[in-house]
Amino acid sequence: MRIGIFLLAARFPGQDDAAALTRTVRAAVAAERAGFDDVWLAEHHFMTYGVVPSATALASHLLALTSRVRVGTAVSVLSNQHPVALAEQASMLSLISGGRFDLGVGRGGPWRDLEVFATGLPRYERGFAESLDLLLAWLRSERLAWSGEHFAFREVPVVPRAATPPSVHVACTSPATERLAAERGLPMLLGMHVGDDEKAEAIARHGDPSAPHVSTHLAQVAGTREEAVATLVAEMPRWLGPGLDGYVPVDDRPRNPRDPVAYTRRLCETHPVGSPDDCAKSLIATAERTGVRRLALLVEAAGSARATLDNIVRLGELVLPQVRAAFPEELA
Repeated sequence: MRIGIFLLAARFPGQDDAAALTRTVRAAVAAERAGFDDVWLAEHHFMTYGVVPSATALASHLLALTSRVRVGTAVSVLSNQHPVALAEQASMLSLISGGRFDLGVGRGGPWRDLEVFATGLPRYERGFAESLDLLLAWLRSERLAWSGEHFAFREVPVVPRAATPPSVHVACTSPATERLAAERGLPMLLGMHVGDDEKAEAIARHGDPSAPHVSTHLAQVAGTREEAVATLVAEMPRWLGPGLDGYVPVDDRPRNPRDPVAYTRRLCETHPVGSPDDCAKSLIATAERTGVRRLALLVEAAGSARATLDNIVRLGELVLPQVRAAFPEELA
């Protein structure tokens, strides 16, 4: 059983980007001190929803500031960068951290970063499998040449090369991506937008319930469930709403806007939000229903640096021990 935090690095109202990044770094350090096992970092471009454009760059900084936690990307987007460049960074981070780095990758979306970085819609629509295969081949080879639809190069040496490659997780939001991960023997990163039943179904389709899949959750602890929900309903839409406006399709395709208040309420219904006992019971139920033994908790939804740090401390003191006690044979 491994329990980590998930950091979006969202820019809260009244904050600048420096404040958002400083809060994110402080939260990661606080998570190690509070007893968490992992820190997962989101990556976004051109939006306030998350101001980290390179999860690997921030992971490097956090690995230097910590000594115990694993640090992972959730996710590094393969559609807007070269798989070899990402694999090189992952190998380097694994080597300099003593193997504490996890690489989470995803397809991303049809957003304007495809235009800015000149990778284009065709690679997003048809190239994810090739990008993933090239990344995996690079991590597992001493020398590599490639000839594919989207990438081609003559043989070059793999440098730096980690004798034990960093683990790779795939963000899965569809049966097609679940099959892609399963065919390559890779565990999944499962998002907050689906509940335990949908995650259990995804794992069943994947076919390997023993793989180290990661389940992501909104987590907010308070004295009572009513208090925690009231905090999130009041604060989360203030940064979530403007942030979601940053998802701009590169081809102007229609996009169904999401109501931030309704979405916040739905997340509160399906995730560990409430008293310490409420949160622990929710996480235990997830682990029992899905079989997942790696959990990633979004801890910054209350909309301030102080609230984020307080949430981390209270989760560490009051929730994590209960969850771990429920699975004594599976302690990290």
